[in-house]
Amino acid sequence: MNLPFDPIERAAQTWRVHFGPSSAMAAVTSIMRAHQILLSQLDTLLKPHDLTFARYEALVLLTFSRTGALPLSRIGERLMVHPTSVTNTVSRLERAGLVRRLPNPRDGRGVLAEITDRGREVVRLATADLMDADFAMSAYGERELGEMFDLFRTLRVAAGDFGVDSGHGDSGHGDADASR
Repeated sequence: MNLPFDPIERAAQTWRVHFGPSSAMAAVTSIMRAHQILLSQLDTLLKPHDLTFARYEALVLLTFSRTGALPLSRIGERLMVHPTSVTNTVSRLERAGLVRRLPNPRDGRGVLAEITDRGREVVRLATADLMDADFAMSAYGERELGEMFDLFRTLRVAAGDFGVDSGHGDSGHGDADASR
């Protein structure tokens, strides 16, 4: 775009004139735009691996699991997405040979998604690319990233994503819990 002005700042100025305080509107609009930018950049980094960020997250979650397999319902719960999205994601990963579906031995009606050796290799390569690119966050230092995590954690707690004492750890940010 390369506009000669910040359209969100301009909208906030106009908002103040018409509706009043604009801080919350400007923050939400900035977050939504940042989401669009990051998702586009991450998907671009993952495209050579024939992945989207959503599919990458599912593969990483399976990689982090003890056995390399999880029930689809658990995947949805951990990734905080609708069951239909999980089914779609696992179907695409299965077609690509990165996961396979298995009957869940603990639930006769349930299905497990299990990462394949090829899926593990794709995760390894894709993760190296994402790490090399600092997950598209290279404009920020460690302190800023930690502050950002803490700010958004407050929003996630308020939304009920998890309990206040759930896995906060010592620093409040940093490496994610392996069970995600």
